[in-house]
Amino acid sequence: MKIGELAQATGVTVDTLRFWEKQGLLEAKRGDNGYRYYDDSSLSTLHFILSMKSLGFSLEDIRELLDIRVDIDSHTCGEVKSVVDAHLQQVELRLAQLQQIHRALSAMSSACQGGQEGANNCSILEALDNQPPLS
Repeated sequence: MKIGELAQATGVTVDTLRFWEKQGLLEAKRGDNGYRYYDDSSLSTLHFILSMKSLGFSLEDIRELLDIRVDIDSHTCGEVKSVVDAHLQQVELRLAQLQQIHRALSAMSSACQGGQEGANNCSILEALDNQPPLS
């Protein structure tokens, strides 16, 4: 199938498919006419990429797992687990940061009456002026 057909079949833009091809994540064969052609293995690879993207994996992680997937007999399950565990650690860190943000915003919102008085008396603006950057 051509790139437009693959894009339509998967809901991914043609530009994204071209980008992923340039990044080495997706491989296309070129016809004599210069068009990109994709086969069923490309469709399977694309579904794998989309699954990983939906889980928040970076392009680097996706590339690494695709490399393992292509040469599966030369790799171990431990290598795959290592990539997943590293990503899980990043997710846990981000969750902790989001919880910290949630607490700070909740405190600001709870302290504000949200009335019609001028913003020069707004406790949220005052709190933001005094809020140290979250780490």
